[in-house]
Amino acid sequence: MIEPRSAGFWIRAVAALIDFAVFALVHRSFRYIGASAWGPDVESTIAFKPMVALFTVVFAGAYTTLLHALGGQTIGKMIVGVRVVVGDGEPPPLGTALLRYLAYFASAGIVTLGFVMAGLRRDKRALHDLIAGTRVERLPRAAAPEPVEPPAVSAEQPTASGAA
Repeated sequence: MIEPRSAGFWIRAVAALIDFAVFALVHRSFRYIGASAWGPDVESTIAFKPMVALFTVVFAGAYTTLLHALGGQTIGKMIVGVRVVVGDGEPPPLGTALLRYLAYFASAGIVTLGFVMAGLRRDKRALHDLIAGTRVERLPRAAAPEPVEPPAVSAEQPTASGAA
């Protein structure tokens, strides 16, 4: 069995950037839907921007929590080939995945030092991984399939063109 490799800082950063692009798309969609439903004047109200931001944070929480609990991967992690796991190599349970999401805010808190920890620690775990008891590992590469040789044709078997 191949030993799992920890995912380092840069591959995790690329996965996060992809997920942030998803969040930006959702944020824009919420703004568009709100402006379409209540008119363009709603964007100038004092409550509109915080409400859109709140919906985006709730979406981001549901997105990361549910996808990590279901399969250990968000869209960004799927694309770069990493996954979040707990001690036994399984995706984290729902409560652990939610704790990990909430711990992102602790990682981002002190000049993003919690995220930088993934690049400095030998085990490549960030602060939110330590808080939730998770780790991010690279998916094993699939072994190249062995070439299949065509079956040998016997001289005694009639071929389609030589059948009488």
